Amino acid sequence: MKRPGMSQPDPAAFIRANLPISPVPSIPEIRLHTAGPASGLWRLAGRGEADPPPYWAYPWAGGAVLARHLLDQPETVAGRRVLDLGAGSGLVAIAAAKAGAATVTAIDIDANAIAAIRLNAAINGVSVIAVAAEIIEGPLPETDLLVVGDLFYDPSLAPRVMAFLRRCEAAGIEVLIGDPERAYLPQGELSRIATHSVADFGAGTGGKTAQAGVFTLSGDR
Repeated sequence: MKRPGMSQPDPAAFIRANLPISPVPSIPEIRLHTAGPASGLWRLAGRGEADPPPYWAYPWAGGAVLARHLLDQPETVAGRRVLDLGAGSGLVAIAAAKAGAATVTAIDIDANAIAAIRLNAAINGVSVIAVAAEIIEGPLPETDLLVVGDLFYDPSLAPRVMAFLRRCEAAGIEVLIGDPERAYLPQGELSRIATHSVADFGAGTGGKTAQAGVFTLSGDR
């Protein structure tokens, strides 16, 4: 929640000044603006110092495993339209662009994330269309492949995301999910196609290594 009387800085200028650029652990091909102890992200978010940092400021394991998979298996995205849902820092979107996707769109509900995605895409020399939007209850996107990294962390969000993914699949959109098996990942409805060891900065892990998986939707519900 924004504090009364606080003026929020320009997101792009704040990110440039306070989040240094560094290679992503396990994915040295990609560099991102990443938060550190002195980044003062609470000032950009308009929240208190004790509030948790925004998701886009760190590479989470679900996004990292997808990015690693796409870079290692570029035929997954080559020449295709790719949409990164809940894109955060843009890590997966950038990996898709580097792997040869025809077009890449990154969607996130946080406007600050959109600023970060645009900066991060520029750092990596790729083109990513970044849009602030909530799409899971709306019309299906025009895309060939939907990639979803680490969106199963909340008990109320997870079933809504899964319902959207099922709608996409029924319309002929391929779905890939990256996740380190967080609590609300519906594993019984998924098929694992790959596993990678990646650093995880989410859920208070502080960058510890996690065995994260890449999943497709299965027929079980």
